[in-house]
Amino acid sequence: MILSDEIVTVGKFQKTHALKGELNMLSEVDPQYFLEGNPLIVDYDGIWVPYYVESIRPKGATSYLVKLSGIDTEEEASHFVNKEVHILQKDAEEWLEEEEEEMGLIGYTVVDKSSGQTIGIIEGIEDSTSNVLFIVRTPQEDEVFIPANEDLIQNIDDEKEIIELSIPEGLLDINSKNDEEVI
Repeated sequence: MILSDEIVTVGKFQKTHALKGELNMLSEVDPQYFLEGNPLIVDYDGIWVPYYVESIRPKGATSYLVKLSGIDTEEEASHFVNKEVHILQKDAEEWLEEEEEEMGLIGYTVVDKSSGQTIGIIEGIEDSTSNVLFIVRTPQEDEVFIPANEDLIQNIDDEKEIIELSIPEGLLDINSKNDEEVI
């Protein structure tokens, strides 16, 4: 049983969308949070009920179209209109810790493990898309984007602030600018 002190309000369902049970949801939570299997919690007749997101797609900066598992019609979805969306506080804390961990890599030196070559310094992390990217400033003052994919990360040395990546051949070439004039 979920108790009121175990949840945090993170948004609200506004209205139904189309006929297949989608809902328009306002929320500041990264949609990836729900796609990783974390439930959203809704008060249903005085009981906190967890629902799982089947699909979620952006509609605006903080607005999403959400399809909940088991909610397949507009009529079923209409029961959620104007209800607040909550998440478990413990899940929210774990999620925020993971995001802070990623943000803690800013300033780390990126090294290609196979060649030993220093690529540059992480200046930021782009997480507005489903593929999180390290924004890296090279010694030549170029900006390159490298996927912050767990499969590429080989080692993180917090003491030396170095992150070793296994960078696929050609990945950095995608980022390079061609200074030749196009005729």
